[in-house]
Amino acid sequence: MPRFAANLSLLFTELPYLDRFQAAAQAGFKAVEILFPYDLAAKETRRALLANGLELILINAPPPNYTGGQPGYAAIPGGQGRFQSDIRRVLRYSESLRPALIHIMSGYASGPQALACFVDNLQWAADVAPQQRFTIEPLNPVSQPKYFLNDYDLAVDILDRVDRPNVGLQYDSFHAQMIHGDALAIWNRFHDRVAHAQIGAAPDRSEPGRGSTDFPCLFKAMDSCGYAGWVSAEYTPSTPRTIDSLGWMHG
Repeated sequence: MPRFAANLSLLFTELPYLDRFQAAAQAGFKAVEILFPYDLAAKETRRALLANGLELILINAPPPNYTGGQPGYAAIPGGQGRFQSDIRRVLRYSESLRPALIHIMSGYASGPQALACFVDNLQWAADVAPQQRFTIEPLNPVSQPKYFLNDYDLAVDILDRVDRPNVGLQYDSFHAQMIHGDALAIWNRFHDRVAHAQIGAAPDRSEPGRGSTDFPCLFKAMDSCGYAGWVSAEYTPSTPRTIDSLGWMHG
């Protein structure tokens, strides 16, 4: 079986934020991801990680715009100055949190100018922080209408254009199933480009075992291709308590 991690932005949300770390550790997780950990001082999150022996594998960038703006804008022409400023903020935050990966969100845009902007911004981030690993992730148009990065072929084309060793593909079974109709086939096509994986059932983004994806086959494919990264549970539990949704972890 793959190495499973917990997304603490979606799992254990029946508990206060800082209590989720202990709950994840007690459930058997050794690593976690946090989509936007910017509400608290980084040292508080770091303390919770250390106290529970957890590795932080991923955060999202840029920080959310609490005035109501969109959550990402790396592909929006004209916003390069703001992008660079916010990435520097994220990197300062990550000095304390030490995430293995930072997911850079494209935002909502379209066309060749958006493509060129996204590529330029990713190259800048990769070059300004060569020791930090970054990811990009296709999001499906049902959940995220008009999101620029909405296709796995597009994602690989962008990675080829960026051409930086510290920028990789983030695979999500929920989005892959919603975009292309077959999460397993997408894994088999693109696994050699994957830096990080996430799982959730389609179409309701609940726990594995529901929906149309054959998760036992997907996990077997992950093992057989030699994928050594984390596989993060990024779903909304169908049960009131997250712990009751974790049967899929034990076969």
